[in-house]
Amino acid sequence: MECRVLDDSFDHNLINNVAVHPLQSWEWGEARKKMSIEVVRLGEFEGEKLKNIFQITFHKIPRSPFSVGYLPRSVFPSVAMVECIKEEAKKRNAIFVKLEPNVSREEFEKSTKDSEIMQHLQIAKHSLFPEWTQKLDLTHSETSLLEKMKSKTRYNVRLAEKKGVVIKEMTNDEGFNIFIKLYFETTARQKYHGHTRTYHETIFKTLEKSMSHIFIAFYEDVPLSAYHLFTFNDTLYYPYGGSSLEHKNLMASNLLMWEVIKFGKNSGCKTFDMWGSLSPDYDPSTTWGGFTRFKEGFGTEFFEFCGSFDIVQNGFAYSAFNAAQSFRKKFLL
Repeated sequence: MECRVLDDSFDHNLINNVAVHPLQSWEWGEARKKMSIEVVRLGEFEGEKLKNIFQITFHKIPRSPFSVGYLPRSVFPSVAMVECIKEEAKKRNAIFVKLEPNVSREEFEKSTKDSEIMQHLQIAKHSLFPEWTQKLDLTHSETSLLEKMKSKTRYNVRLAEKKGVVIKEMTNDEGFNIFIKLYFETTARQKYHGHTRTYHETIFKTLEKSMSHIFIAFYEDVPLSAYHLFTFNDTLYYPYGGSSLEHKNLMASNLLMWEVIKFGKNSGCKTFDMWGSLSPDYDPSTTWGGFTRFKEGFGTEFFEFCGSFDIVQNGFAYSAFNAAQSFRKKFLL
């Protein structure tokens, strides 16, 4: 295999054909560039055929000469690719590059844990992406998908239908504005830090013609719940959602999720990836307990990723960075 840096003239369709996650797609990289974040695309070639893509973002650390790199949801890199990543990191004075591969814990344990590549990586003390998600097999019939739901979830779907909740796809500016309002209502209510409006709007507008979809649940023209979803390479992803406290008894989010599941199936997707979750032995009373339980109600299976790893370039600065991260997590979050 040969590693090459891919410039902006490289065929983005070839990149998307081998990318294993939306965060590795050409469009996602373009969206990050619009946020003034440097994007480096490395390709792994067999002859002239692109086999794997590694799209890295480099983030400058304010008031310092350093940066940090982030490589989310790629395949696990080879030793040769790690060397290429190190070269690009060195050019940008990166303290480290964080890897969070789109690889299961089971696959990692079987084929990677004891391999040569681990000599070049350090298990990260801090992760950015959830280590668990939930997935739903969309190859089953709608009848089977309904049967796989928990009985309470299925009841809530039927209740919302009976009460007159209506689901609409509104992948346009009007739909985005409804979504973002409900999203920020939810982040304020649940007291967690979401992305900025600029971030969401940039992602939406850049991906609007390719993989973005906004679905909204209405009751008598009042928006009650909204999702921003991605379809990419036979998989439907649910990264962002928001809801209102109005008419909570109508269970609009349950019907919205069911209609989204049917949309994914009818669009040819084989898998629905819920983007993030607690582990199967989660505590329902914790911050993420509610949406973990909500997703589980649709008959999903829990999926554990292999974890987070760092390619360390500057050991002293890396230790200082981790200490600062620990401080922020302990005292500011």
